[in-house]
Amino acid sequence: MLDPQDLYAWEPKGVAAVDMALAQESAGLVMLYHFDGYIDAGETGEQIVGKLLDTLPNQVVARFDHDRLVDYRARRPLLTFRRDKWSEYEAPEIDVRLVQDATGAPFLVLSGPEPDVEWERFALAVRQIVERLGVRLSVNFHGIPMGVPHTRPVGLTPHGNRTDLMPGHRSPFDEAQVPGSAEALVEFRLEESGHDVLGVAAHVPHYVARSSYPDAALTALEAITAATGLVLPGSAHALAYEARRTQDEIDRQVGEGDEELVSLVQGLEHQYDAVAGAVTRGNLVAEPVDLPSADEIGLEFERFLAEREGDV
Repeated sequence: MLDPQDLYAWEPKGVAAVDMALAQESAGLVMLYHFDGYIDAGETGEQIVGKLLDTLPNQVVARFDHDRLVDYRARRPLLTFRRDKWSEYEAPEIDVRLVQDATGAPFLVLSGPEPDVEWERFALAVRQIVERLGVRLSVNFHGIPMGVPHTRPVGLTPHGNRTDLMPGHRSPFDEAQVPGSAEALVEFRLEESGHDVLGVAAHVPHYVARSSYPDAALTALEAITAATGLVLPGSAHALAYEARRTQDEIDRQVGEGDEELVSLVQGLEHQYDAVAGAVTRGNLVAEPVDLPSADEIGLEFERFLAEREGDV
């Protein structure tokens, strides 16, 4: 394998700032990471990264060579054309940033488009960065589509070797094989090499999985702050405001839907309540309910929303 360090370059000022932070944070730093491009139901991870970098002071510590990692023909970057010439190019960025929370406590954020190639080399490069920057815990986050209703609290599935940092949450899965992602491989390789990693997967109603669902991002962010001790009120408040607006809009659309649409959502509510009741009683097997399939719910919502767009 080629030298992983060739994939990234340090920003001297950023590295110096991290070294100063480490002098005060002897236990090490937390690194949050998320990559765009794979399954992220409800744009959960994307919203969290966006709010963090928009609301908190930050500076670049390391930049990855996007020219080697991103397939431009698969995800074409945007160019702006004004009058008679190209005036702007939005180059993809994969970088590590040093961020300060509301109390001034430092932490790191690794984000950008998911690498299309050289995953093993990329994962080893992330490991090098983790070790050089004194990272004590790496946390990734995203949304997964689930058969749950928007009228109930967002569930979370913790994973990694530090699930103890999310007490009260358990995985609903036994074993499954799923298409891989760079984010998951980084977690796997970090854990394999003895580093602490926590993954947070938010359960997003599959009928809104293709849209922004702030409720999931807010719930995941709250779990992250509880696990890490970071103080992020600005990001949380912004997500909470958007979550209320989104929930009101979904309720309105369901209320304007036909009886079939309402019954589909009610079916999910019955299943959710049955499972929640079974867990409370210590019985992991809930009573069977007459529940519509994911495809039925998704098709019904797509049909309803398409009809609304056609009426505009």
